[in-house]
Amino acid sequence: MVQFSSIFTGFRKSLSIKNGKNSRHDFGREAANTLAKEAKRNELMLTSSGCVAGGSKNLVSFFSKGGKKGINQDRFIVWEDFGCQDDMIFCGVFDGHGPWGHLVAKRVRKLMPPALLHNWQKRVVNYIDGDGIGIDRRCFQFDIWKQSYFETCSTIDQELEQHADSFYSGTTALTLVRQGDLLVVANVGDSRAVLATTEEDGRLVPFQLTVDLKPNLPRESERIMQSRGRVLSCDDEPGVYRVWMPNGGTIEGPGLAISRAFGDYYLKDFGLISEPELTSRSITQRDQFVILATDGVWDVLSNQEAVEIVSSTPQREEAAKRLVESATSAWKRKRRGIPMDDISAICLFFHSIPPSKQEDCLKFEKKLT
Repeated sequence: MVQFSSIFTGFRKSLSIKNGKNSRHDFGREAANTLAKEAKRNELMLTSSGCVAGGSKNLVSFFSKGGKKGINQDRFIVWEDFGCQDDMIFCGVFDGHGPWGHLVAKRVRKLMPPALLHNWQKRVVNYIDGDGIGIDRRCFQFDIWKQSYFETCSTIDQELEQHADSFYSGTTALTLVRQGDLLVVANVGDSRAVLATTEEDGRLVPFQLTVDLKPNLPRESERIMQSRGRVLSCDDEPGVYRVWMPNGGTIEGPGLAISRAFGDYYLKDFGLISEPELTSRSITQRDQFVILATDGVWDVLSNQEAVEIVSSTPQREEAAKRLVESATSAWKRKRRGIPMDDISAICLFFHSIPPSKQEDCLKFEKKLT
């Protein structure tokens, strides 16, 4: 049980950063966008392959590789010291699809972080103005993020509707916020978040934090069919279920192999939604890192394989690149004749690596070479 004033380091700074004039009551989207611009200028926000190891003591590795289907439609972002909070970081991967999917993914990547920050700040203010004594800290924090995400995703999808390129194109969105020892993951689509944690016997094992939101999931297909949409697998794609428009007895127009996405307005009246599924976890010393990756990784690698690849990389800065390259190699072996998908990954490490582990990783790498 805590008082709210003890939870949010840097809160006053983030509320007053825009020309020093914004009080906590008039903090808005404009101020949040200003924070985003400053973060980018100070290299706390990155949107191209690389590594971040900054003030919040997180180490993040991220990498993207285009497939064989045309322009790379994957986009991602890492924002260190999210909203001037030195104990927070925001990460996200966005997998575009359709003829203009790369533009939709880029737009959502730009809109989501400041919109989420604005909605989070707004709710924090409301709680601080109320009686914060006696409320469980973790439940309080997760509830704020949950409601902030719901409002953010709804607002973004409404804004995207104004753009014609979003009618037959869209994007998934898998994002996380780490706030101290709290991890909040929000998923729209079929990208996946996997946590690597240590068992009592010392084995490093994967724990899947998200569900791949496919149309054939019972709860998803029920919603789609109640909205007059159809869930079908075509003869030329056995086992691949898609959402289709209710066009009589024929399949017309593009089908979508995910049940939630931003954009794709031709299907929004037929069960496709942009509401995120959220999960939270209190990070412990046993939890080592989390992987956020688009479906191009999970189509060819298991959760265990991905965790082993990342954990055995001697230089953590290269972890995401090595994971993507491993997925590329696996795609060539396992899916011959099928054009490779775009592949992107973010690896967020929670703790500093001990010297003994560094030596083990180096020995493993030498064996591989």
